[in-house]
Amino acid sequence: MDSKVKPVAGTQTTCPYCGVGCGVTATPSEVTGDERHPANQGRLCVKGSALHETLVPSGRLLKPRIAGEDRSWPEALAAVSSAIRDAVAQYGPGSVAFYLSGQLLTEDYFVANKLAKGFIGTPHVDTNSRLCMSAAVAAHKRAFGEDCVPGCYEDLELADLLVLAGSNAAWAHPVLYQRMQASQRAGRRVVVIDPRRTATAELADLHLKLKPGTDTVLFNGLLVWLTQHEATDRSYIAEHCSGFAETLVCAQEVAPSVTSVAAQCDLDEDDVERFYRWYADTPRTVTAFSQGINQAVTGTDKCNAIINCHLATGRVGQPGASPFSLTGQPNAMGGREVGGLANTLAAHMEYDTAGARERLAGFWGTDRLPEAPGLKAVDLFDAVHRGDIKVLWIMGTNPAVSLPDSARVCEALAGCPTVIVSDCMANTDTIAFADILLPAAGWGEKDGTVSNSERCISRQRSFLPLPTEVWPDWRILTSVACELGYAKAFRFQSPAEIFREHAALSALACRASNGRQVFDIGALGQLTEARYNQLEPIQWPVTLDEAGVVTGMPRLFSDGRFATDDGRARLVPIPAGLPRQIVTSRYPLVVNTGRIRDQWHTMTRTALVSRLLTHRQEPFVEIHPDDAHRLGVCEGALCQLTGPGPEPFIGRVRITSDQRPGEVFIPIHWSGRFASQSVATNLIAAVTDPISGQPESKHGVASLRRLACRWQARLMRRSASDELPGLTGLCDYWCRQPLAHSDSWWLAGSQTMDWESEASIWLAGEPQLVMADSAQGRFRAARVIDGRLEAVLLVDSDVGLLPDLAWLDECFAADRLSPDQRQYLLAGRSVDTEEIGALVCSCFQVGDRQIINAIRGGQKTVEALGKILKCGTNCGSCVPELRELLQDELLETG
Repeated sequence: MDSKVKPVAGTQTTCPYCGVGCGVTATPSEVTGDERHPANQGRLCVKGSALHETLVPSGRLLKPRIAGEDRSWPEALAAVSSAIRDAVAQYGPGSVAFYLSGQLLTEDYFVANKLAKGFIGTPHVDTNSRLCMSAAVAAHKRAFGEDCVPGCYEDLELADLLVLAGSNAAWAHPVLYQRMQASQRAGRRVVVIDPRRTATAELADLHLKLKPGTDTVLFNGLLVWLTQHEATDRSYIAEHCSGFAETLVCAQEVAPSVTSVAAQCDLDEDDVERFYRWYADTPRTVTAFSQGINQAVTGTDKCNAIINCHLATGRVGQPGASPFSLTGQPNAMGGREVGGLANTLAAHMEYDTAGARERLAGFWGTDRLPEAPGLKAVDLFDAVHRGDIKVLWIMGTNPAVSLPDSARVCEALAGCPTVIVSDCMANTDTIAFADILLPAAGWGEKDGTVSNSERCISRQRSFLPLPTEVWPDWRILTSVACELGYAKAFRFQSPAEIFREHAALSALACRASNGRQVFDIGALGQLTEARYNQLEPIQWPVTLDEAGVVTGMPRLFSDGRFATDDGRARLVPIPAGLPRQIVTSRYPLVVNTGRIRDQWHTMTRTALVSRLLTHRQEPFVEIHPDDAHRLGVCEGALCQLTGPGPEPFIGRVRITSDQRPGEVFIPIHWSGRFASQSVATNLIAAVTDPISGQPESKHGVASLRRLACRWQARLMRRSASDELPGLTGLCDYWCRQPLAHSDSWWLAGSQTMDWESEASIWLAGEPQLVMADSAQGRFRAARVIDGRLEAVLLVDSDVGLLPDLAWLDECFAADRLSPDQRQYLLAGRSVDTEEIGALVCSCFQVGDRQIINAIRGGQKTVEALGKILKCGTNCGSCVPELRELLQDELLETG
């Protein structure tokens, strides 16, 4: 260790959220960024900074359960193995399926794949990474011969032209966005390609607000333009690429001119020309793409259209020049390394590679490997719905919410004879369908490795003791394997042993390919337990020199040699392609879905932190002002989106010109546990990319109408279960928002309510303080026992008239209300309490009213606001919104 580096107090581990793979230093009471980790260099986003706040016993699954009853581990293991054994005996191994998650560690993934494919013999092993990364995987294989990201994070900083396609990095990959922002310099340009103006567009020199689904047109047009202007690298193409001529012919048919591209993409012709010229003139160009590209029926083609342009200009694997896929989950790449996708084997070996099955079977000592790929996620759950799958084991994910056409997925789960769920939480939408529940280790208790978007393997280390009857996923899997009679092949006693087998298998696969395969971590195959525990972040492929020094490789294909049979990269002809879900007179709006800044997936973890629910407190629908006017909806009103499926989406209107007319945006995070009808995937049909199997999650269709409500309300209670008695019968809409000292609900309804007689239902007892004004449609009531606040109900005809709840929540913290608190309780705030407004900075709980007041008080820069309010000084995720508020306020005041 460098003597100048101070020792770190805490455990160095890895964040479990997005694919950036940030290093963190963790204790049970604090999480800080690890300055030594190459991914984040000490930076953290607000979710990462709040990780320690998720380490609470509330809601944990702590014992195995069978049919809703607590049972012992021997009973649970017997039940799991019996269900699998019976299904295989009666219906064959294909009647058993595994649905895994990018939340698993690589070691967990490895054992799951080995057990399922290698010994049970089922090919049906897929993962929720299918929903976010499989299009990029398929594109990498078509172009490079293997699923490899050629660049590294440093390239995002070195690039003189940074193209962000379908990526709201400011919210989805905040630390990478901070690195991009910090590397801004004279002469560097940023182009954002996105139908919406997101927070990321604040970084852009050019925002191409293209029509959804036309990305292939834009990049086909770029290839044509580069060729017409002699801006391709002819020698690179001749020496290192195949397929250029036919790819160009196809591109010319799709996008023959800038005029054609502009018309098809609904862009200004000058903007298209400017983008193309910048690309041609800038050797150091990185195109970073994410879910806006991947989540489409043409997702693989979109990725390859981007890669085609980089190959045609020789910009692959060079400093500051590569196509770069931004991964959605912390270990999506690790899962792909070990065969977590249904169409792969393990160690990047493929079913259709000559000798691969025999090689893997010999390594594992099994004769049960499937002969052909299994079902991909959407098709897998269709098979469950048909009754073809008799046993479904779900690990660390919530498909009842995350898969498209979620109502049908729930039907499938309800009808499956045996649903096994391994999870650390006791209550998710998917767990409601579980026959057997297995308590798995959560973050802070797990020990193993993950691989991030730049192929960097990092250790995730445990720093919390495991609860008595909670097991790591790998131990659960090995125990089931032993119950099934496969103990000889599953003698793992630690994650290090599993990792050594994983590394040895990668070396075998690489040797068998005559060194053509890139994924190779064989140099790590002899790690002792101690060296594994001390493993520093390293990018694969990994080499070992004569002195025994292990080295990673930051960039791939720099020499123009690729992982194909002939060593040449392939340009892929990309035809015209349109979204499958097309607007009609009945469903005239395009529905786009995506992440928000402070939440993660289906909120099972982030909802435990009240401050992460203050930036966007409810499900919402972002809509263009013209559409809002035409449809008669106003800011803050509740509206309902209805699509072809059986379930609608209800959210609160947010009017913004950031949206294109005719399109709306909704968040993916809310589930049936947190809102009444706000599952985004109910509006997404189960249509997929025919190559990758990835669902078209960015292009649903719907109609919109205002939700007619006589009243809206906020209910706050000191403690309550997730559900309230009589809630569904009395409300047209509800949304749960846990606060720091109380639970709270947004409520709305269309039926007439006698609040004075029914207040006790909501307050769980008779109120002691009541204020009613029927003429104004206003009602206030509080339940106070021995001076201690137990519950508050605030009702109004307009949600905008309800008070800020921060002061009220503080009242719940008091063992006894002060005279001032009691006096102003039903008003919702004390006379000297500042209302902070809509939250902007989650780290320091700073609202837009505070920021606007500070701007009006003379603070005219982000730095000045940070000095007095602290906003923007920690994770930096709120900086784009701070700049927007500054711009709007300064424009308004002249």
